[in-house]
Amino acid sequence: MLTEHRIEGVQSASGGSACQERRRTNPPQADRTPALAVCALLLTLSSCGREPSNEVGKAAARSDSPAAEPARSPQPPKVMKTESGVEMALIPGGSFMMGDAQGADDVKPVRKVSVSSFWMDKHEVTQASYEDLIGNNPAKHEGDKNPIEQVRWTQAARYCNARSLKEGLKPCYDEQTWKCDFEANGYRLPTEAEWEYACRAGASKLYSFGDDAQGLRTHAWFKENSGKKPHSVGEKPANAWGLHDMHGNVSEWCNDWHAADYYKSSPEKDPRGPETGQKRVLRGGSFNSPPAKCAASFRYCDAPALPDVCLGYDEYGFRCVRKAAEGP
Repeated sequence: MLTEHRIEGVQSASGGSACQERRRTNPPQADRTPALAVCALLLTLSSCGREPSNEVGKAAARSDSPAAEPARSPQPPKVMKTESGVEMALIPGGSFMMGDAQGADDVKPVRKVSVSSFWMDKHEVTQASYEDLIGNNPAKHEGDKNPIEQVRWTQAARYCNARSLKEGLKPCYDEQTWKCDFEANGYRLPTEAEWEYACRAGASKLYSFGDDAQGLRTHAWFKENSGKKPHSVGEKPANAWGLHDMHGNVSEWCNDWHAADYYKSSPEKDPRGPETGQKRVLRGGSFNSPPAKCAASFRYCDAPALPDVCLGYDEYGFRCVRKAAEGP
């Protein structure tokens, strides 16, 4: 049985920079069977442990991009509770300026993008929710209310399918090809455009609360206040559309393949990313990120599966979305 209620939110934002590989940390607690020799080979091939080479962490300045007719809720955001017990916020369709004119090349050019309405998890998927559906918990920083982390993109997509099946919905992902059926009524990972649109929640700032990075101390868990670990979801204030932890805590997998030049040719309406690629997009920054990497438009990416056979990512998590037509 679904329940509906209202919540209070706060104001929203923008910013940006380049896709890059992240430092790998600590082995996951699941999938530990590969032989050490195989791990060593994969480590060499995937450049595990490489530090970012570009200067993306430097101060992000105010975005000078206009906000193109964003949809703003005249009332507090609408929230539904799904049959799986997960709260989702309704993200109203509208248009916004995606990217950052002062950012790295892969967030240019800034262009108008229109996004259809959709439902999005209020919180990052928790360890309790993940373990309930998948049967294991690969997280390094254990806690039922902590976000799941050390998950590959494929594991995140598999969770989406499991949640869909639990609720009698059509899964979005073909687990042989990992193609996404956007017409299915089940759960999936957000597109990059959906994620940035939801993070901004109607404003054109670096962050969902404004341009001052000092505000991250109030609104996010990031490098300067996290104690080098993620925290229970929902401890920081929500943005204007009722979403918590869109900045920091754990970086969130998106559905899209990454391409540095995709913004130059992407469609205006509901862009879904390139057809193929080598790495998937992550957004939002993590508990280990400096302020610039937590900005709304900042992009980074990593391989969806192979590299973390040996090494886990304790900074990588996700949240789910679903079509709004039928609601959760």
